[in-house]
Amino acid sequence: MARGLSLEGHVIVCGYGTVGQKVIDVLYEHSVRFVVIELDPKKVEHLKELGYNVIEGDATFSKVLKSAGIDNAKAIAVVMDDDAKNLFTVLAAHDINKHLFIAARANDEFVREKLIEAGADYIVMPQRAASKEIVSELLKTKA
Repeated sequence: MARGLSLEGHVIVCGYGTVGQKVIDVLYEHSVRFVVIELDPKKVEHLKELGYNVIEGDATFSKVLKSAGIDNAKAIAVVMDDDAKNLFTVLAAHDINKHLFIAARANDEFVREKLIEAGADYIVMPQRAASKEIVSELLKTKA
């Protein structure tokens, strides 16, 4: 686990899966400072090779969030593939820093509601968003 990250006003990205990769790409394009928390050692090594700030660990643990500088962060993107881990991470993040903007991913409507109760400010449901976009395009076509 990396020590001594002295960032302020940065974004923490929890999870380097499909959604996390896209979030990081956009943050990088906009020159937004970020730290990635990832559990998979192979993904951690890849992120290090790219020159990114990365913490190897489980984002559901307060000590891992603190090592990513959550006290001084402006936002956190909780975008792991596991709804339960996302919920626990939102709970921990909100408990540590009440002023943090929390964006989270959910795969299930029930979890979406729980994420709101836990303190998430914005929730995205990738499958729902993709479905709506596809249906929107389908409805534009002429049969």
